[in-house]
Amino acid sequence: MDSNIIVAVIAFCGTLAGTFGGIMASNKMVNYRLEQLEIKVDKHNHLVERMYSIEREQEVVLEKIKVVNNRIKDLEEKKN
Repeated sequence: MDSNIIVAVIAFCGTLAGTFGGIMASNKMVNYRLEQLEIKVDKHNHLVERMYSIEREQEVVLEKIKVVNNRIKDLEEKKN
């Protein structure tokens, strides 16, 4: 075989290997970043769930405070 053809085949194989390696490295980085983003989203969703829970508990506490204030007011009125 001609040396030019051999050099071209070797260059082609090198190009294929380099391209494939670059794609694999890029794919690994994208997968890593997606995993990190999923972790952040999970933390955010957990925070949102906790805030909903706190808001429900706050409503109950506020209602209890209103009841207690009304009872205090009634007791003060009866005292006078």
